[in-house]
Amino acid sequence: MHQTSAAAPPDDYEESVSLMELAQVLRQHLTLLIVGPLLVGLAALGIAFALTPTFTARTSLLPPQQQQSAAASALASLGALSGLAGAAGGIKAPSDQYVALMQSTTVADRLIDKFDLMQAYNEKLRVDARRELDSRSRFQVGKKDGLIAIEVDDEIPKRAADIANQYVEELRRMTAVLAVSEAQQRRVFFETQLKNTRDQLVRAQQALQASGFNPGALRAEPKAAAEGYARLKAETTAAEVRLQTLRGTLSDSAVEVQQQQAALNALRGQLARLEQASEASFGAGPDYISKYREFKYQETLFDLFARQFELARVDEAREGALIQVVDPALPPERKSKPKRAQIAVVSTVGAFVLLCAFVLMRHFWRESVATRSAAQG
Repeated sequence: MHQTSAAAPPDDYEESVSLMELAQVLRQHLTLLIVGPLLVGLAALGIAFALTPTFTARTSLLPPQQQQSAAASALASLGALSGLAGAAGGIKAPSDQYVALMQSTTVADRLIDKFDLMQAYNEKLRVDARRELDSRSRFQVGKKDGLIAIEVDDEIPKRAADIANQYVEELRRMTAVLAVSEAQQRRVFFETQLKNTRDQLVRAQQALQASGFNPGALRAEPKAAAEGYARLKAETTAAEVRLQTLRGTLSDSAVEVQQQQAALNALRGQLARLEQASEASFGAGPDYISKYREFKYQETLFDLFARQFELARVDEAREGALIQVVDPALPPERKSKPKRAQIAVVSTVGAFVLLCAFVLMRHFWRESVATRSAAQG
């Protein structure tokens, strides 16, 4: 006869015994595991009631939108000057740029002074007041709607709303003095060019008058020819400025730079042929001829820059009115934190988990001590 051994226990026998043992240990301390977390939750709830409530005010705004300017249709007729407007306003200002302006130190200092936040936040240093204001302010750009949401936390509901609304006013103030949008960049660019050209035009006019110019000189240098020469030279100047702008951001091997260089060479060639034809017809010519051509050249440049400057101002005025408040911040009626119920529940659950771990660890530690004592005895 073959001797049969006892059936082996299932694989999960030890695990079942272990789980049953854990449950038994926890059952023995059921009162502690119920009363302890409840007391902790009640204490946390009491502390939450003692904390100063915080209110959150929220406003949302529609930032200036980058759109096709009124000057777009006029640029095609300006030849090489059309590239200048693109160089001056090629950078699109995203909403993140407006958020960065509102988070700047300049805006923070204005808010601190306006609302006396150093005293409100109980800070002695301005840098600490800025840090506290930054921690209480949140900015978010909507990915779908493009709106900028501003949230401000404060213990006083009205002050929270006032600070949130003031952020919008400070954004308008900053965009009024900084060239952020495409139209503003074009306005600043053409304003500088217009000022320089005005000075050159005044000097050319004075030099022309000093040469003894009189209306009879038009018979030697017809007005139409002088204006054609002046316009061609103006386009050559504009092409040179455009090439310098491109070289500031691109290498000489770039396609855009090579194309602009080829266009500039073509304009220079036309200008040189026109000058040679003029010299062949009139020789060196009287001094007033060159001065008259210089005067017409500066006059043409001034006219083109003045036209673009006015168009840029129109676009800037239209963009400036587009910082629109969708939802102005109002004093919140309900506090945003502390969330008393959430604090109490989290504290209760956390205390229960910690007490369970403590009870089990103490049980196994006592068993291990008893086992070692029995082995030594």
